[in-house]
Amino acid sequence: MVKIGSFFENFLKQESIFKDKSILLSSYVPDEVLYREEQLQEVANILAPALRLEKPSNLFIYGKTGSGKTLTVKHIIKSMESVAGNNGIKLKVIYINCKLKRVADTEYRLIAQLTKDFGEEIPPTGLPTDEVYNIFYGLLDRQTQVILLVLDEIDQLTKKIGDEVLYNLTRINSELKRSQICLIGISNNLVFSENLDPRVKSSLSEEEIIFPPYNALQIQDILRKRSTQSFALGAVSPGVIEKCSAYAAREHGDARRAIDLLRVAGEIAERNGSNIVEIQHLDDAERKVESDKVINAVVGQPKQFQAVLYSILLLYPQKKNFFTGEIYEIYMSICKKTGSNILTQRRISDILAELDMLGIINAKIISKGRYGRTREISLSIEENITIKIKELIEKSLNIS
Repeated sequence: MVKIGSFFENFLKQESIFKDKSILLSSYVPDEVLYREEQLQEVANILAPALRLEKPSNLFIYGKTGSGKTLTVKHIIKSMESVAGNNGIKLKVIYINCKLKRVADTEYRLIAQLTKDFGEEIPPTGLPTDEVYNIFYGLLDRQTQVILLVLDEIDQLTKKIGDEVLYNLTRINSELKRSQICLIGISNNLVFSENLDPRVKSSLSEEEIIFPPYNALQIQDILRKRSTQSFALGAVSPGVIEKCSAYAAREHGDARRAIDLLRVAGEIAERNGSNIVEIQHLDDAERKVESDKVINAVVGQPKQFQAVLYSILLLYPQKKNFFTGEIYEIYMSICKKTGSNILTQRRISDILAELDMLGIINAKIISKGRYGRTREISLSIEENITIKIKELIEKSLNIS
């Protein structure tokens, strides 16, 4: 029988293959952002007036996951805060990840979180939303300053609470006498602004920058630099960086995924008692990261989304390909069983498109001649993951 105390003692004595693992975390902001010089300069040009206490144009940044959007903005902001601090400039930056629960899932909670960033606590519920806004306005206008409000994954915000909140935020400057607020929206959804209310779009999207995905060679360079800084000398086997970047390039140039893969491969190697990260560790990491990505995506989705996916999982054992109409029939029976509202078939088609975008299903549009078009659906995830997802959804929807 293994004594846990002894295990931890032995663990401390082992030489780690990591020199500095924090360099492989998504929160790490490097001193140099590779292959984003053009975008860095564009963002810097747009936001620079804030250092003269002038309001910069609102900025929207688009690009696929892992294309360096958040990293570039954080790098620029870090530099601006340093210059502002050295020169006594009143610049305040607020960064909010809109995907986080209980931060931006209602308009009230979002504004409450913003007031918290100014040092004032607001009860999580109870006050009229107008009163919360008035408190926020008062805090903003205490002194002459420019506030850069970064809303990362802004499409998740409007998905949860609509785009009225964005309209209210863009109108704040007309209420302020001493301060000005600049909105910086970051989104993986390239057509996000097209779905906004025209009033919001005209007042919000003043400047737009689109980030292209990285190619395999660029990801290799990024990984090599991070690897050299994070792993002990000789701890990464030849071919691991190349295969890791190939995995990520297959996922539309997702550098963040490549860095996560490398870190997890290192952790798996260490757990296996190896002092070198081998190709096998990387393959194991790929399976684990893919599984975690899908499970986290499903857990974070609304109940209706989960009900649609559950309908597909119920159909799956009987057949490999199925149509929207078949899924809708099962979906309606699940809604009746759980007492949920039944969405229209058109809305279910939208949810199927989202599942396709997340890589959980493969939705192929096929023509049925004069009967119109339909989607032929198949699952894109491994069977062992489907079992886990099915259990999680049953728990979430309270299906016994």
